[in-house]
Parts: sequence; structure tokens; C-alpha cells
Amino acid sequence: MRKAIETLKNIWKIEDLRQRILITILFVAIYRLGSYVVLPGINPNMLSQLHQQTSEGLLSLLNMFSGGAFSNASIFALGIMPYISASIVIQLLGIAVPYFQKMQREGESGRRKMNQYTRILTIFILLVQAPSYLINLKMQAGPSLNASLDWTWFMVTSTIFLAAGSMFILWLGERITDKGIGNGISLIIMVGIIARLPQSLFQELISRMTDKTGGLIMFLIEIVILLLVIAAAIMLVQGTRKIPVQYAKKIVGNKQYGGARQYIPLKVNAANVMPIIFAQAIMFIPITFVGLSGSDGNVSGFMQAFMDHTSFWYNLVFAVLIIVFTYFYTAITINPTQMAEDMKRNNGFIPGIKPGKKTAEYIDEIMSRITLPGSFFLALVAIMPAFAGIFGVQAEFAQFFGGTSLLILVGVVLDTLQQIESHLLMRHYDGLLKSGRIKGRNANVAAY
Repeated sequence: MRKAIETLKNIWKIEDLRQRILITILFVAIYRLGSYVVLPGINPNMLSQLHQQTSEGLLSLLNMFSGGAFSNASIFALGIMPYISASIVIQLLGIAVPYFQKMQREGESGRRKMNQYTRILTIFILLVQAPSYLINLKMQAGPSLNASLDWTWFMVTSTIFLAAGSMFILWLGERITDKGIGNGISLIIMVGIIARLPQSLFQELISRMTDKTGGLIMFLIEIVILLLVIAAAIMLVQGTRKIPVQYAKKIVGNKQYGGARQYIPLKVNAANVMPIIFAQAIMFIPITFVGLSGSDGNVSGFMQAFMDHTSFWYNLVFAVLIIVFTYFYTAITINPTQMAEDMKRNNGFIPGIKPGKKTAEYIDEIMSRITLPGSFFLALVAIMPAFAGIFGVQAEFAQFFGGTSLLILVGVVLDTLQQIESHLLMRHYDGLLKSGRIKGRNANVAAY
């Protein structure tokens, strides 16, 4: 306790760090306030059907990422997800399209161009998603709309509000990155997720105490299991395999360069949460087809199994998809050939391995070996909410037992604490932990 108080005092003493933390808190407060600003023309007291629709399935995930703004019909209802979708598309284009590959190699100027393309694509996605959201809002919460409201005019104005709201969130995230602490976009996603934790925790406690399903003892067991899952997620985020690289000596005049040994850290889970996001999108397809066909009450047993996120077949296919996508996303983000060329260019080599092609093959083999347990571990963490649901945990609280939400929370917290610790160590203060420095995922990696 004394160590924690002393650390807080040291943080407050550093003026730059103090200002960054206060600015971050201010921008996060603005974001949370905006999530309760309802679209003009909507009665927030008549949104019970929309709340019910967003209580499960993919819409519950979108609602969680938006901090409840989706179910509140807020101006921030679409959240940051359109930007994430656009950034994923641009990232994939950077792998498949030569024009974007060239931009990636241009350094800072290329990065600015790709950010500009990402923003433009975000606007196009918003112009498609906003009308879709409003049409769904009319179907699910028609009574909440003002009877005298012109629907066409409402669609036009609300689309502008929703698009402007998402772009404003993007602007807040960039300001947090520049003037605050941590990655702004990742922090906004984390705040949206964690904002629902107190309510979910309280509802789970009330449920255990009133429904005679184990009482306080069962609730405490859930908390212990949750802490164990968080510890497992931290191991998954931080896990690396280090490859030693020896740099050859180079003598120029009377000075010697190189000769030092360094290590390349290869991540056990290089794909982060992307495999879970891709797999969830595919698993939502059966539900979409059933919803479009209007046959909710008359579906086959096979289709019914894929509509129940706690069923055996749903989780088996979900886990297999995560494993496949982990290998796929790792393959497109980690380029062993490029790593081998960079090493060779800088007079570096892996001891016992020939430079060039052999080095690339060696790195690829190591990545395949460490990705296998990483993908199985990721799949296990992803289906943990289903196991929690089977044992009677409330749906909203079960989402914190694994999946995308838990990995994002763990990753963002570690990265933010790592930045705070760097400020402390730079001013010759003690770090946050006695056992050693905090290891984040990567200073340049966002949560998604």
C-alpha cells in the first residue's frame, strides 16, 4: 500500500505526466457524456426493444464497444468501429496491393497518406452503416420516434449526426494519443467496454443473492475464476519467443562497429484480437440469414445450434475459425523474408543459420511452432464466456470472462501502464512493479 501511494505521489510530481493524465481523463469524460446524448426526435424512454435486441449476439458486442451508446440511440451510437473496419481494410490492402505496399515503405509520409485513405474509407462506411442503424431503429423502436417526424428528413439529419459523432470520437482518440497517455483509439474502446462492468457486476451479485443459485459463495468463486482468466490473458498478450541475432564486427578507421548480440522477440499471439473479430463476423451470418427470412420460430436443429452461442457445435466451429484466422493473420503481418533481408543488410545473422533464405525459413518455422499453442490459447479464451453462460453467469457479465473484450482490456491497460512507467524511469523514479518492468504488447500496436 505504501509503495502504491509513493508511486502516485511520484506521478503527480512529474508535471508533463500529470498534465497528460488529466487531459486523458477530460477527453474520456467528454466521450462518456456524448454517449448519453440521444439523436434529435427520439424518446429515450421508449427504447426497451432496442435494449433487448442489443443484449446478445453481435449487436451486444457493438453495444459494448460503444459503451452503451448503440442501445441509447446516441449520436455516438456507431462508435469507433467504422474506423477500425476501415483500418483493417487498408491494412489488408497494404499486403495485397502494390500501390499501398509502396506507401508503407515511404516512412512517415506514406503513413500520413494511408491515414488519410483510412479516414475517407471511414466516412464511406459511416454513410452505409448510419442509414442501416436508423432503419433497424425504426423497426425495433418505432414508438420512440416522434409521430410528427418527417422520416426522410430524420434519415438525412441523423445520418449526418451519426457520421459526425464517430468522426468526433476519432478526433478525441487522436488528441489523447498526441497530448494524453496511451493509444487514444484503444483507450476509447477500453472505456466503452469497462463502462458496463460495474452494472454487470452488480446485476450478477443481485442475481446470485436473490435466485438462490449459490449465493455469495458462488459469486466469490466467479470473481476468482475471472482473475485467473485475466492472468491467462496477460500471459497470452505478453508471451514471446526470443531469437538471438549476432551482428558482425565492422572496423572503420580506428573505430569498431557492431559485434553485439541482440534478440528478436516473436510474439506467441502476433494477431492480437483480430482472429476473434473475423470469426465472430462469420458466426453471425446464420443469425443474419434467419433474421432476413423472418423464420425465427421455425429453424432446423442445425441452424438452431449455430444461433445459440453456448452450444457445442457453435463453440467448436468458432474455436476452429479462430485457430485458422490466427495462422492467416500472423502470416500476412509477419514477413520472415523481410526480416531476414533487414538482418543481412545490417550485417546480422542468427548463430548457426545461413543468412538469406535459410534465415527466413528458420524464422517462419519458429513462428509456426509458437503460433500453434498461441492459437489454441486464444480460442480457449474466446469461448470462455460460453462456459460462463452454461454455469449460470449473466450474459453481460459473462462477456468479461474472455473474448475480444477481455483481451482488449488487458492489452490497453498494460500498454498504458508501460507508458506511465517509462515516464517515471526517465525521471529516475522507481517503476510500478518491484519484480521488474511492465511488458506491454508493443508501443505501436493498437488494441484491435
